[in-house]
Amino acid sequence: MVKKYPFSRRGFKINTQGSKMSKEMQELQKQWHSMMQTIHTNSNVVAFMNSRVGQYLDDHPFVALSLLVFIAVSSIPVAFFLIFVVTTAIVACMGVIVMEGVVISVGGIALLCVLCGLGVVSLAVSGVLSICYMAFSTLINYWYTPNMVKKQEANGNSLLQSSPPVLDPSDKNMKSE
Repeated sequence: MVKKYPFSRRGFKINTQGSKMSKEMQELQKQWHSMMQTIHTNSNVVAFMNSRVGQYLDDHPFVALSLLVFIAVSSIPVAFFLIFVVTTAIVACMGVIVMEGVVISVGGIALLCVLCGLGVVSLAVSGVLSICYMAFSTLINYWYTPNMVKKQEANGNSLLQSSPPVLDPSDKNMKSE
């Protein structure tokens, strides 16, 4: 006896005559048919089978099988590639974070060194400017003082004369007498 199950347009021909099949095999066959029935009654599968691609694959089972095998076989390399891409992206992000930390650390150390060098240079420049100031002011005072004395002597005034007279304590007693 041959039954035709409506799982596709053509239907599957299943031999149900053999009583030689074990009960486990019959149970497995029933589970398989119920699973196939569930798949074929799914609304997405029905919509796909009614489309032009579904009708073409139903009419050309070799193409459908080839497509199914290609998808099954190519899923492993595609999965490995996607894992590689995700892993590479994560490692690159971590590498960027680490490299950014290294660059910032090196930049911070370089900035610290430059600032310390500028501090030493500024101390040296301040020392040189202070020495120059003291030297120039001493030279100017040395050159300026004799000229002032000469001018005041030429006018008849001396530095000693222009200062107020120093009173001797013995002079006070004399004035009061």
